[in-house]
Amino acid sequence: MGLSLIIILFKGYYLKSNKEIYNDAAKFFMKIFAINFTMGVITGIPMEFQFGTNWAKFSELTGGIIGQTLAMEGTFSFFLESSFLALFIFGEKLMGQKLHFLTGFFVFLGSWASGYLILATNAWMQHPVGYEILENGKFVLTHFSKLFSNPWLLPAFLHNQMASLVTSSFVVASIGAFYLLIKKHEAHGKLFLKTGVIIGLISSLLVAFPTGDLNAKNVAKYQPAAFAAMEGIFETEDAGAEIVLIGQPNMVEKKLDNKIAVPNILSFLTYQEWDKQIIGMDHFDESELPDNIPALYYSYHIMVGLGTIFIGIMGISILFLYRKKLYNFKPLLWTILFLVPFPFIANITGWYVAELGRQPYLVYGLLKTVDGVSLTVSSGNTLFTLLGFVALYMLLGLLFLVLVGKTIYHGPQHQKH
Repeated sequence: MGLSLIIILFKGYYLKSNKEIYNDAAKFFMKIFAINFTMGVITGIPMEFQFGTNWAKFSELTGGIIGQTLAMEGTFSFFLESSFLALFIFGEKLMGQKLHFLTGFFVFLGSWASGYLILATNAWMQHPVGYEILENGKFVLTHFSKLFSNPWLLPAFLHNQMASLVTSSFVVASIGAFYLLIKKHEAHGKLFLKTGVIIGLISSLLVAFPTGDLNAKNVAKYQPAAFAAMEGIFETEDAGAEIVLIGQPNMVEKKLDNKIAVPNILSFLTYQEWDKQIIGMDHFDESELPDNIPALYYSYHIMVGLGTIFIGIMGISILFLYRKKLYNFKPLLWTILFLVPFPFIANITGWYVAELGRQPYLVYGLLKTVDGVSLTVSSGNTLFTLLGFVALYMLLGLLFLVLVGKTIYHGPQHQKH
């Protein structure tokens, strides 16, 4: 999703400047986008099938609501994105440059609309609104508009999109750094590196504030048990809560071991009051707490820690760019090159925070995870199919790396019109 925005920026610059290097960049990254898109379709379809296989009861009870947004995503966004992707890749000479830009814009629009509609589904599961529960236990939608005015939705969507932009900008910057280090496609390498670090710094800042801040405040407001767990607050702190920088959850003694914390900062960040009470895990019944508190706590701190590192490295890169030293400073180029897996890790841990925090519920406060599984599917069947998917996805992952690696190796192809 982030890459689609970068692509239309390149294409827009080409229309404005008529410099072929921008058009080369747009077409080059659209190839990488197409590989990502294809892998997304291949790996995403089995996930949708799981609604009817492993989660039949959940689908039966909530299908009247989540089916709305998921059907819209498939019918509108997916087809918009896939149709115009083909036109962008194959139709440049036939359509001309302005229409070619328009096809790229629709790819961007479709990909972001997909994210919005899927996040609308997830937002309802995190904070259900506009529903009614019938006597048979099924959820029905009473206010369609409330799905899209859900207070959980906009902060989650914007945070997700900025995270995708962080990931894409780091990929773009790392490819640029790679070309400069091997002294190949250097003009393109400089463009990619410059674009990547500028967008990388902006998006890294935005993913922290305001989008990350708004998300954390939503968790504190609507899922206080998850907030206490991810911040490592075992006991309610009445006179202001500290923010923990480092510490290990001790689930036996209900405390953090070896912690390094800054007093009262968490209360200020959450409520803008230094001495505001933050509810701890001792306030909740054990059955209402997230199932895996250590995993939630570590995922949250890995995500935040990596985000802080991203801001620092991109900030340093901008400083070197401003001083015209970035392209020749090899330690920083190597750092940017090898940093590329970490935004993916930050995204994964971010989703761990969202989904582990919601436990033990599928629909927060209303439908527990244990009540949403398929009653006729045994644990052995689930484990067998899981292992099969892991093996298949590993093969697809290797194929993905080979295809992207070959595309990067061949580099942007300059073509005269």
